[in-house]
Amino acid sequence: MGNPTPLVIDATGHDIHGEAARIRETGPATRVVLPGPPTVEAWAVSSPDLLKRLLTDPRVSKDARQHWPRFAAGEITPEWPLFTWVAVQNMFTAYGGDHKRLRTLVAKAFTSRRTNALRPRIEEITEGLLDRVEEGLRRGEAVDLREELCYPLPIQVITDLFGLPEERGLELRELVDKIFDTSADPGEMTAAYGRLQGVLAELVAAKRESPGDDLTSGLISARDEDDTRLSEQELIDTLVLMISAGHETTVNLLDQAIHALLTHPEQLAHVREGRAGWDDVIEETLRTEAPVASLPLRYAVADLDLAEFGGPEGVVIGRGEPILAAYAAAGRSPERHGKDADVFDVTRADKEHLAFGHGVHFCLGAPLGRMEARIALPALFERFPSLELAAGEGGLGTVESFISNGHRRLPVREA
Repeated sequence: MGNPTPLVIDATGHDIHGEAARIRETGPATRVVLPGPPTVEAWAVSSPDLLKRLLTDPRVSKDARQHWPRFAAGEITPEWPLFTWVAVQNMFTAYGGDHKRLRTLVAKAFTSRRTNALRPRIEEITEGLLDRVEEGLRRGEAVDLREELCYPLPIQVITDLFGLPEERGLELRELVDKIFDTSADPGEMTAAYGRLQGVLAELVAAKRESPGDDLTSGLISARDEDDTRLSEQELIDTLVLMISAGHETTVNLLDQAIHALLTHPEQLAHVREGRAGWDDVIEETLRTEAPVASLPLRYAVADLDLAEFGGPEGVVIGRGEPILAAYAAAGRSPERHGKDADVFDVTRADKEHLAFGHGVHFCLGAPLGRMEARIALPALFERFPSLELAAGEGGLGTVESFISNGHRRLPVREA
């Protein structure tokens, strides 16, 4: 691997954008050391154009079992902090024909009809949550919007979508949080993953007994029509993927959009005065504050000369070497967005980003996440036109993760 001194990734994610800037400064693809032990080096790719080309090339895989020699040799064990991220068996880690098979089956169950049918329920959940926010604000309290809106909205939507009892929502949230906490003890993450699988195995058993008009029943139907097409483990891990991805990304999208508008009142004025729309807010938030900052891992199926992809001359990602998609770094790339790439500007003409991925692994849940934001953001700011942050920047904190990009808390009050 090229550079002699790779950057060491901070497992706590305390300065995601500072770290992203350092990654960009060392080149469009640079070596980094991931949280360990053991020591695992990867190529962090921050150039948007180079990343898009790699994400669509069949010589880049997400299947550690086939294409990461260290994993196949047993060197990467459950003690590694990111083991869960590379060891799951679902379309997140599938490659080639396996990925196409899994994605096709999931797409049959996770249809646009099912997503669009959720709109009235999302509106209802949002109004109920805002009622609780209003109660707190009326009492003159600071209300933590991450806790009272950003978290509960997507988890309630997910439980509805999956046909899970609402009371399991809090448990799901705690388990997903632990999986994204890259500073946690690896044993805790592995245990959380096991518990989440257990919850979903119970759900699958209940839905086999009593199917409903929900995503779980749809996936079971797809699996049971031909039991060679979706194994039981793949079914459960697919549910794990959709809960994890569908929940955490939307929480962070809502959190970061609200924070951006409260700290940039001139941008909120653009929306209120008709110079920009809520879609502009959502896309600019996704660009400047990718909900998933960096996503582990992909692997080179063959030696990849980056010059072939429009990258730098003389840099080769060797066969079997891991690749880290540096989405937060790519979103603020001056190469793509100019000298003001760090600036949140809802009137910006080019808001292109890779926050939902690219190519065959593009996030299936992107339309649902965007819909939740399109409903929740205008509802919040129309109902509470004089919101302001109730804590200084230092008081918000960040989630303990280099993967998940969000605040620990988002306290607000009415001015």
